[in-house]
Amino acid sequence: MENLKIALLQIAGTGTQEGNLQKGIKYCRKAKQQGADIALFPEMWNVGYEIPEDIGRLKETAVSADGSFVRSFAKLAKELDMAIGITFLEAHEPLPRNTICLFDRKGELLYTYAKVHTCDFGDECRLDAGEDFYVAKLDTAKGEITVGSMICFDREFPESARILMLKGAELILVPNACPMEINRLSQLRGRAYENMLAVATCNYPKGQPDCNGHSTVFDGVAYLPEQPDSRDTCILEAGEAEGIYIAKLDVAQLRRYREREVHGNAYRHPGKYGILTEKKITFPFIREDYRE
Repeated sequence: MENLKIALLQIAGTGTQEGNLQKGIKYCRKAKQQGADIALFPEMWNVGYEIPEDIGRLKETAVSADGSFVRSFAKLAKELDMAIGITFLEAHEPLPRNTICLFDRKGELLYTYAKVHTCDFGDECRLDAGEDFYVAKLDTAKGEITVGSMICFDREFPESARILMLKGAELILVPNACPMEINRLSQLRGRAYENMLAVATCNYPKGQPDCNGHSTVFDGVAYLPEQPDSRDTCILEAGEAEGIYIAKLDVAQLRRYREREVHGNAYRHPGKYGILTEKKITFPFIREDYRE
């Protein structure tokens, strides 16, 4: 398999849904011109990650997963022969959800994933959480790769990436909307390292409230036989500015690495992990705003 080109669309919202639609289409076309196989948007692109306090207004800004905004990117994916991960505030009852749809290069829907770990300590307390994590085999012009998604705060729970790895993911696409500083970047590095998979994260640029760019791709390959020491798994880190940032992921190298190294599912003992599924929460982790 040739190097897979992943385009992170680190772009700012326009302030209107129609403006975001047109800007999103424009930047997908630019990404294709640069040879991208996959284009990924930052979190909740249709509204620029705005979550109104008024529930009525919130629901008005939400769009259906099979509505015109999302379907426009399905049609565009087919036209461009390029996979697109489009993000949006999804119309859902009783409350909207924070969602990504992944369309393949034929415009076919591979999965609809809603953020499982909503930020209930903040504005996302007004959103419904997703129920599960999904993976799918993505056919690209460079070959087939198994892809899944997590969204922003999902990154802070090792279980998110672990479940995706156990379901077969080789690449995790991560829409994002928060400051990407050293510790959050370290989380992404850790998720890639411990699961031996690639993690591609697309953030909003500086200028979007509470965001600072620094979209990244970690390829998860920490060791190579020809190198005596470990290598940096970060193959791309954007700056703060708006733009298209393209990483070339060596999928063949990643697959060889997964066949020989010790992480991922190679030496786990799941029979000893029963406490991980217990629901009891004790001090000091009790939070009044927690939703199961």
